[in-house]
Amino acid sequence: MKITVIFYSAYGHIYRLATAIAEGVAEVKGAEPVLLRVPETLPAAVLEQAGIAAAQKAFAQIPVATLDDLEKADAIIFGTPTRLGNMCAQMRAFLDSTGPLWSKGALVGKAGSVFTSSATQHGGQESTILSFHTTLLHQGMVVVGLPYAFAGQMGITEITGCSPYGASTITGGQGERMPSENELAGARYQAAYASRIALKLKE
Repeated sequence: MKITVIFYSAYGHIYRLATAIAEGVAEVKGAEPVLLRVPETLPAAVLEQAGIAAAQKAFAQIPVATLDDLEKADAIIFGTPTRLGNMCAQMRAFLDSTGPLWSKGALVGKAGSVFTSSATQHGGQESTILSFHTTLLHQGMVVVGLPYAFAGQMGITEITGCSPYGASTITGGQGERMPSENELAGARYQAAYASRIALKLKE
């Protein structure tokens, strides 16, 4: 069973969570992670000026996702940074291209899950995931979150992302903070949970 992890990352935070998601998928017997990235839409000059081009070299080897990849997937876990309380434009553009899949119900019945990041603790992580769920529901997917069985999201002894809607990380205003061990554990838990649900849906 192929569990496809599709992400967009500008500075590497979402990519780090995506690798943890892939690790969580691999923990489930019979589940195989497939790591993909969505196409970049920013002009090269902007990518260079913002330092994104340099950061993206770390995962430039990850293949770019196609609609065919979505159709072949048994479940899909999406990763996007938060942009003003919503998904990034790159992910939105990719999802907006999935009309042909919607028209033939290609994603109906597949498990779908989302993880994200934001600069601050209250920077829109929950609204990003919840608004993303709308697209999954229009595609007929089975939405999977991060249950409170992952106790790490209830801790108050450290700054941390993660909510019942999905794993997340806090990057800091300058992108100086990478995902913590607790946030990475949340990503792995969510991935394993979604993978087990996907296996059940295939039975």
